[in-house]
Amino acid sequence: MPFNAPLPDGPGRWIRWGQLYGSAPALAIAEAARSSAAPLLVIADAARTLERLQAELRFFLGQELPVHPFPDWETLPYDRFSPHPDIVSQRLAALYELPTLARGVVIVTLETLLQRLPPPSFVESHTLLLAKGDRLPREAFRERLAQAGYAQVAQVMTPGECAVRGSIVDVFPMGAAEPLRIDLFDEEIETIRVFDPESQRSGTHLARVRLLPAREVPLDPQAVKTFRQRYRERFEGDPSRSLVYRDVSGGMAPGGIEYYLPLFFDSTSTLFDYLPAATRIIDAAGAAQAAGPIWQQIESRYDQYGHDREYPILEPAELYLSVAELADRLGARSGVRLSHVKLAEESGPEPGVNFASAAAPEVRIDVRSPQPVAALARFLETFPGRTLLIADSAGRREVLLELLGTHAPRPQPVAGWNDFRAGAMRFALTVAPDVGPLVLAAAGLAVITEEQLFGERARQERRRRRSERDPEAILKELTALNIGSPVVHESYGVGPDPGPGSKGKGGGTRALQGGE
Repeated sequence: MPFNAPLPDGPGRWIRWGQLYGSAPALAIAEAARSSAAPLLVIADAARTLERLQAELRFFLGQELPVHPFPDWETLPYDRFSPHPDIVSQRLAALYELPTLARGVVIVTLETLLQRLPPPSFVESHTLLLAKGDRLPREAFRERLAQAGYAQVAQVMTPGECAVRGSIVDVFPMGAAEPLRIDLFDEEIETIRVFDPESQRSGTHLARVRLLPAREVPLDPQAVKTFRQRYRERFEGDPSRSLVYRDVSGGMAPGGIEYYLPLFFDSTSTLFDYLPAATRIIDAAGAAQAAGPIWQQIESRYDQYGHDREYPILEPAELYLSVAELADRLGARSGVRLSHVKLAEESGPEPGVNFASAAAPEVRIDVRSPQPVAALARFLETFPGRTLLIADSAGRREVLLELLGTHAPRPQPVAGWNDFRAGAMRFALTVAPDVGPLVLAAAGLAVITEEQLFGERARQERRRRRSERDPEAILKELTALNIGSPVVHESYGVGPDPGPGSKGKGGGTRALQGGE
């Protein structure tokens, strides 16, 4: 074990971990998860931090323990469109699994942790378990899928869709990687198979499957009745003028229905209510200080959109935990607050524990030098231990092998961190995107990343290409635009924003980014 990661031993007790550089926080969390008899909830400050922690935890843990990210909706508070079905699918799968999670790591951003959620009883009661040989009346099943929020379509392509064609029912369950094809013989399930939505070809046979609800709000008749009643009690004026009220009354889910969730339930829950009671918290976001600015942003959005009588919205406290409520929820659990700097190890209510990690070395490749990898070679010669080099992809691994084979010791390929730790090779190479550097001199272990060798430019370019397809990045760019803002047209370059309703040639603009 590179270092021991102590956890508090009682409810309401907190400690601090310090001197955690590079990917050391993830390694400390991984080691704590290995020794803990209960799950850990890690609070990240932003979606990018969550992605990196997720990648690093899976790198350090391998297949030993599960890592469950609870994703953000990737919408702004009070937006009038709903999250992507893939995101809802991941969230519902996590909500179904968390109450029975014995060990492992759950990661969530602070803003998502503040969200109020449907009660656990909703997910449990709207989950349907099917097995080969079960009796399944077709029309009753179709109606149940509709009430669970599944969209009736001609061809199933994305989570939350279903299609009924004679004795065949195609459905893409939330939380599943592939859609299912259920063949009925009269009212009996004859076969359950996965299928390819592109080719429509059936594949592997399954003995039993799980169907989660398609949304985080119910649309069955009783839920619709409850919504209508509470909507009229909550908002003044003629409800028939509201698009949200009319759509829900008709059994449909309008865009942004998630921001009316409290109107469907007697009470709402939070992620804390889904976690086992013994779950310990790892606060990597500085929650006590960061929750205030998040609340200010939510209140600002409420002030901006809270005056439309035809589209009334709920107050922030009905949709999110307040700063005080968050403090109470955290105070009732035990946990750890992370710090990158060295802590004073004084005793007190939150004693500090420092880890023996060090800052990443300077090993950047100098392509103009006769010895471009001299800095890396010097580190390998002077570091009193073993080093693992990480490439971002299999293709980049081959590039590094060729480069290092000419100018430095050639690394030995390994499958991952656990194989490296278990082995004896002094210099090894593996593939693990989004993992940060690590230096543990006392343990004689170091991790060098491709980003250290080539700088941040290559990785930024890859991230930029991904962000052009990332809904969250697109959303943030569009919400930052104002009339007259400079933009970069995908086909025609820089020009003035034509304003709402205008149609540019070729279609599509995006906010001007630094360096473009």
